[in-house]
Amino acid sequence: MKFLRLTAIIFFSAAVPAYADYASDFAKANQEYAAGHFQAAGEGYSALVHGGQSNPTLFYNLANAYYRRCDLARAILNYERALTLDPHHAEATANLQFVRDQTRALELAQPPVERVLSSANPSFYTWLAVIAFWLGAFALAASFFRRSNAKTIAVFVTLFLCGGAVYALYVIENGTNGKSLAIVTAKNIEARLATADNANSILALPPGSEVKILSNRGDWSYAALPNNLRGWIPTKSAELIRL
Repeated sequence: MKFLRLTAIIFFSAAVPAYADYASDFAKANQEYAAGHFQAAGEGYSALVHGGQSNPTLFYNLANAYYRRCDLARAILNYERALTLDPHHAEATANLQFVRDQTRALELAQPPVERVLSSANPSFYTWLAVIAFWLGAFALAASFFRRSNAKTIAVFVTLFLCGGAVYALYVIENGTNGKSLAIVTAKNIEARLATADNANSILALPPGSEVKILSNRGDWSYAALPNNLRGWIPTKSAELIRL
């Protein structure tokens, strides 16, 4: 018991300075932003991200700093990152639409089913799958001792809910807004038919446009594009939303 108590104290003591450092650095970046030093503020927020910090407010503030520096593509990128962590972040949603209207960035078409499923947070589906699985397991175990129509129905319903939640997670993870979604951050980018700068152009991609990275070949990435097109873009021209 003493060992467990000592271990808890050690870990708690180690966690406090780490949080204190984050809070101090975050507050300093906020002060730089309030003073109009947007370059310094952005560097402060970026340092926290590179240090492994990840929360909606941090990405939202970083996006605002990029917007103030007129880097609209990276502003879009970080508003998207904030919304990945909190899909209901009202300020990030409004600012994202405002900046997109300015850049005329292109968006990927999202299928209706995926749009509906994406309205809920992935953690909701995760908990639904876990709870439904265990309820189904208990109902199945109980049916071995005493069979009844109610228990049989409960097994099928819970397993159906579990399967549906797993399917929703798969769609969210691999769909249009999944792990391969990226934002074009470079200027004057054109998707091409082949991995060469002189290959025929398929689509001009304004900064801030969405693409879905499908594969990579050297310095080029094959991507799903807006308008239901596909083509090759320079790998360094786009950044994945999910870190």
